[in-house]
Amino acid sequence: MIEIKKGKYKHFKGKEYEVIGVVKHSETLKDMILYKPLYDSDVELWVRPATEFNDIIEKDGKKIKRFEKID
Repeated sequence: MIEIKKGKYKHFKGKEYEVIGVVKHSETLKDMILYKPLYDSDVELWVRPATEFNDIIEKDGKKIKRFEKID
């Protein structure tokens, strides 16, 4: 199982989220990250593949993390 620490993260687009934990997809058994927005949203919870959560992306010609831990 992948290790992602619980806590606050900032998405590269600027909004903040709280990681609740690592969960498993019921059919593929792939690690997924369960997290919630820390802003007013119609969505209570999100899930994203752990590999995607940890992605390094390119923004304005710089390589940065998709989500950066902030606490």
